[in-house]
Amino acid sequence: MNVLMFGWEFPPFISGGLGTACHGITVGLKHHNVQVTFVLPTKRKQALDTDIRVIAADEVLLSDNFERMLDKLSRKLSVQEKRFFTLSPYHTAVHYSREVFQTVDKTRQILVEQRQRYSVLDFSGNYGKDLHAEVARFGIIGEFLGITEEFDVIHAHDWLTYLAGINAKKMSGKPLVVHVHATEYDRSGDWMNMDVYNIEKYGMDMADKIIAVSYYTKNIIVNRYGIHPDKIEVVHNAVDKQRETERWGIKKALNEKIVLFLGRVTMQKGPDYFLETAYRVLKQVKNVRFVMAGSGDMLTKMISRMASLKIADKFHFTGFLKGVDVEKMYAMSDLYVMPSVSEPFGLTAFEALLFDVPIIISRQSGVSEVLKDAVMVDFWDVDKLADRIVQLLTNEPLARQVVERCKAQIQYIEWETAGYRIKQVYESLIS
Repeated sequence: MNVLMFGWEFPPFISGGLGTACHGITVGLKHHNVQVTFVLPTKRKQALDTDIRVIAADEVLLSDNFERMLDKLSRKLSVQEKRFFTLSPYHTAVHYSREVFQTVDKTRQILVEQRQRYSVLDFSGNYGKDLHAEVARFGIIGEFLGITEEFDVIHAHDWLTYLAGINAKKMSGKPLVVHVHATEYDRSGDWMNMDVYNIEKYGMDMADKIIAVSYYTKNIIVNRYGIHPDKIEVVHNAVDKQRETERWGIKKALNEKIVLFLGRVTMQKGPDYFLETAYRVLKQVKNVRFVMAGSGDMLTKMISRMASLKIADKFHFTGFLKGVDVEKMYAMSDLYVMPSVSEPFGLTAFEALLFDVPIIISRQSGVSEVLKDAVMVDFWDVDKLADRIVQLLTNEPLARQVVERCKAQIQYIEWETAGYRIKQVYESLIS
């Protein structure tokens, strides 16, 4: 069985759990004789350390039929579909429609010029101001590969790749699976970016099957996106147990406990609740430091709030960490806290356990469906969270017990198992 898979991240190009999950899924599928061609925006001309076939969109040499394909795409997309190319969601209906057509025409002109100059499209693979334009270009690549590649099923990860997956489906007639790792509702709550929401909804509607990373996420898809539950299969994420599980021989410089937050510093991850909790804990326990590892749009606000609480000597910001630095941060920590407001899964909880770090997780997370013995709190209950932190920091036997029970629960959670479940989804569509 051959799968054409679209993703925005793949190691070493990752900014969070999405890339880690995509890699784990491809490895799991390979165990079950599923051949994956993974399409990524860019490899930045690097050779990747994987035996999975990876196509970089910015290296795809477009054929002489490129202009014909663009014309065909323009004719096939309805006005409703074209609206996803716009970058401005706050217009009247008349202005909105006019700008949609102008944006599509301008995009087409730029693409044709690039075709004439380079025969490839340009991708940064980042999440910057040109993200929507790159998503549109990725859709063009999806259409091209839908014609030129041989495969049995299409698999698209999160909204960034849905247009590519849909276009590949339209060109090939092959079934489409969309994999929901996170939704715009998770990221923004009731203040959603409707452009992103609409692409998500469009992808879910066009998919033949939807894979959700948790029942928590499945409920959001049903209740917030209006998708019938029978269309959705739940496949939990796993963890790569081959990672370094020792303590790196790290000697802590200070005789203090370290409490870690590791993730994007955004509303979804609850960094503000972590910070307010730290303030409460420091009133009770003195030999503790709090670390916020990550970057995001709330970082400046968090630094300012930390200063106003006058805990700068006990609260530290590392910025974005990756690779070995992430593992060293886990190894240095005595407790990991994941206070997410809405967490589709939460792979970081698994990762912390590999380093024998006790965890406290939000009840509003998919990983709570798996780690039944983890310490859980509601993200908003900072007083209870503070109590649980103090309890685990001051009661080492209890902390060890939490680790042992949780590690027993993840013992049989493998990417190979996830790969088998996903293959079953493929087979149900092909048959």
